[in-house]
Amino acid sequence: MIGGGNAGACAALSAWEGGARVLVVEHLAEHDRGGNSKYTRNLRCASDLYPDDEVLSDLISVTGDEIDLQLARHVIRSSREAPAWMERYGVRWQSAMRGTISLDRTNRFFLGGGKALLNVYYHALQRLNVQVIYETRVVAIADDDRGYAVTLERGADRYTLRATALVAASGGYESNYAWLESEWGPAARQFLIRGTSTNDGAVLRMLLERGAQRRGNPKGFHSIAVDARSPRYDGGIVTRVDSIPHGIVVNKHCRRFYDEGEMIWPKRYAIWGRLIAQQDDQIAFSIYDAKTRGNFVPACFPPIEAPTIGELAGKLELDADALVSTVDEYNRHTVPGIFDIRGLDGLSTRGLPLPKTNWARPIDKPPYYAYPVRPGITFTYLGVKVDSEAQVIDVQGNAVAGIFAAGEIMAGNLLTNGYLAGFGMTIGTVMGRIAGREAAQYASTR
Repeated sequence: MIGGGNAGACAALSAWEGGARVLVVEHLAEHDRGGNSKYTRNLRCASDLYPDDEVLSDLISVTGDEIDLQLARHVIRSSREAPAWMERYGVRWQSAMRGTISLDRTNRFFLGGGKALLNVYYHALQRLNVQVIYETRVVAIADDDRGYAVTLERGADRYTLRATALVAASGGYESNYAWLESEWGPAARQFLIRGTSTNDGAVLRMLLERGAQRRGNPKGFHSIAVDARSPRYDGGIVTRVDSIPHGIVVNKHCRRFYDEGEMIWPKRYAIWGRLIAQQDDQIAFSIYDAKTRGNFVPACFPPIEAPTIGELAGKLELDADALVSTVDEYNRHTVPGIFDIRGLDGLSTRGLPLPKTNWARPIDKPPYYAYPVRPGITFTYLGVKVDSEAQVIDVQGNAVAGIFAAGEIMAGNLLTNGYLAGFGMTIGTVMGRIAGREAAQYASTR
């Protein structure tokens, strides 16, 4: 297994169930293991309360229908089995956190979050005597008489192992700024990587150079609004800014640029990174007032606060007259109504050229608050094509013998633009189990 996040761990457990001898190669140190998965907290899964067709409809509504619909149906159908399988290894659940809008019916939250989930899996691997090697990266994959020769690098040491089958679960290329810049230009330099610094796309590039078929959107990514004061890498979930539906968002010119109330937050929060990336200097500001504070999960940094909008603009280094004008114009077009953040409340502005279609309350109760926000990249939507058995498919449309893929490295089959909260972990869990099972089956016949 190349990669030790959720997809890799699930693949390793599944391969062990299939009777295979398993080795997990993890780029990070033991204390930091798990890639982006340690920053997660839930997965989306179909159930009798959340039928398969509704999950698919939700997925298409955010990412479009230019995805592998057959694979999407397969993953959604298989997601029904995921919670029980996870529980067998010791995973436990907790109720949705306050401030996570409309997820109780659709998503399952891991007790203790993604780090606890990974610890459960790794403890299970240890009990089963599955070997894990840390602080090791794959630098080459070559064909071998017995399958594949995989060159590993740990510190200054290099050595080669042989494997009958491989599962690539090593993530996308989001921490590779040169690759990001090749797609996005200089704007990429302003992006923050809220996940691990080690997802450099090295294994993805190896597979593509070996003839794997590309799938997904090379410029696409899961990208949200994060506090602009966040670190370059590894900010995690706590840097996410959840205030956007509660107020307005302006760019550096103090102009709104998108409907902050377009749709339920779990279906639309991941569009904001791309929207901010398209603004000058890739910076924006989420503005709200005192009556809103406490209605959402706060980010790790305190909001910037001021008694007036003009003074808030000064603290944000924005034009005070322009920000006051924008807020005043927005307030003039709000109307009385019932505010209900639990769902689309229809509380819309009237007559505003760029409407806010839900949760449109005036920003008029001091003090006033703001978060400066930048694009926070979680993972990229360029990957390798796979079939329903997680086999990597080459440019001629044939399965690559003995190479399987799971998680972010193949997420482009199912995600091209937007994102559905929790679905990345669904992809990793379901496809990880399939990849491990099929890799074990393949190895048993060789």
